[in-house]
Amino acid sequence: MKKLNDLEYLKLSKFEAFLYKLKLFLCAIPLWFVNLGKLIWGFIKKCGLGIKDEFVDIFTTFTKGNWAVKLSFLIFGFGNFYYGQIMRGLLFLLFEVVFIGYMLVPSGGLYWLAKGQWFQTGATVGTLQGGFVETVTEAFGMEIVTQDWVNGDDSVKVMLYGLLTIIFIIAFIGTWRMQVKQCRICMDITAKGKRIKSGKDDLKSLMDDQFHKTMLALPVVGILVFTVLPIIYMVLVAFTSYDAAHDGYSNLFSWVGWHNFNELTNFGKGGLGLAFGEILSWTLMWSFFATFTNYFLGMFVAILINKKGIKIKKFWRTALVMTIAIPQFVSLLYVSKLFDSSGIVGELLGQIPAIKEYLEVNHYISLWDSPTVARILVIVINIWVGIPYVMLQATGILMNIPADLYESSRVDGANAWQQYTKITLPYMLFVTGPALLTSFVGNLNNFNVIYLLSGGNPINTTIGTAGGVSVGHTDLLITWLYKIALGSAESKYYIASVIGILIFVVCAVLSLIVYNVIPSTKNEEDFQ
Repeated sequence: MKKLNDLEYLKLSKFEAFLYKLKLFLCAIPLWFVNLGKLIWGFIKKCGLGIKDEFVDIFTTFTKGNWAVKLSFLIFGFGNFYYGQIMRGLLFLLFEVVFIGYMLVPSGGLYWLAKGQWFQTGATVGTLQGGFVETVTEAFGMEIVTQDWVNGDDSVKVMLYGLLTIIFIIAFIGTWRMQVKQCRICMDITAKGKRIKSGKDDLKSLMDDQFHKTMLALPVVGILVFTVLPIIYMVLVAFTSYDAAHDGYSNLFSWVGWHNFNELTNFGKGGLGLAFGEILSWTLMWSFFATFTNYFLGMFVAILINKKGIKIKKFWRTALVMTIAIPQFVSLLYVSKLFDSSGIVGELLGQIPAIKEYLEVNHYISLWDSPTVARILVIVINIWVGIPYVMLQATGILMNIPADLYESSRVDGANAWQQYTKITLPYMLFVTGPALLTSFVGNLNNFNVIYLLSGGNPINTTIGTAGGVSVGHTDLLITWLYKIALGSAESKYYIASVIGILIFVVCAVLSLIVYNVIPSTKNEEDFQ
């Protein structure tokens, strides 16, 4: 498709300009996938070349290094000791001793790796099943039979400690590579007649030019332990049969390979594929309306309150903020009851002839029983909850838009709508673009509003039961995941893990796409 220049584009009518942009968008889709493929291939190629360069460098280091460097391949930090870096050498050597000790002691790393029987389809996570053992004793000439529980392996503990062992092994390999490289660098520096940093210099550097590493060390460890590790553990659970019946303690769970993911290809009634598709479509629809209704209405309210001539502005802002000052657990449950058949609002609306006839024809007791009405209600009530947040954000931003822009536009004959579309909205989108993206992703996982208002109901009879629980018309992926994991006696944690992985993929893909098209990243120079 031929791309028009600026002059040719300006000659187009509004409808023709819309069609032109639509054609550009449609033509860009195949190109986007081609570029994505190129990026993936480039990443794979770069990783391959990086691994090859590392092996070449290791081989070169060993062949050209002196005896101290060669010995550091076996004894961590030996090269550092040789070149006078005692503190580094001690740290590296201590790490090696701790690693070897952990791996070889009973109930150590090798023990947990062997117990895990990793990814062997059909094999249990853990090798010793616990159970009751009968004990027969004699007393007063009678036999007394008692049952005592004998502990076996705990699959949850085996998988956790096994995962930690694998991470420890990766850290060991990385540390080994780092200390070998440092020995090679020390050898090169010495050959050039330069001075090597001492332990005192290292400490001084960590408090000076490398102070950012010192400050980031603890947060990075926290992220690895409390964010990355649970995510990896969740991914592992998706390949097991971990549920209430196989809790890992009274009954070991096993590795099932891709079986849990294969269930997503079941698009029949009660199948995970059908349920996931239906719920994903509603989740995206909900997130779109929940985000943009709040955004534009919140901005509109902020503009009204900031308008000249509006009195008691503080009162209006305070009245809106009161909505978010009350805990959602209280306010949303209360509002849910208001729209019930016995609630004040529900009874009043139920007296309207059209609504009353609609409920009677469809045999609905309350507004929450209608799939369409329930979905509209959660979106509308979310507006009441969400507008104050956006209003507070927009108020501060609107106050910082230069007044000269509005004065100049008025001189040029711009009306209020043109000022909004050409000045206010672009400025707001530029400043709040990342926050808007965060809000969209947050609404994809907005558990509170849905669960406290409707509980995911009414039940979707078309889907039936999927993942061991009934699926509701207002269920989001996150509420469905909660029901699967904790909302039933079966507690299918493995299915919940699969859904959790898919939610992560959906959020990541949408975030990357939207982040690359928002004005905050594309047109930054326009707002300098």
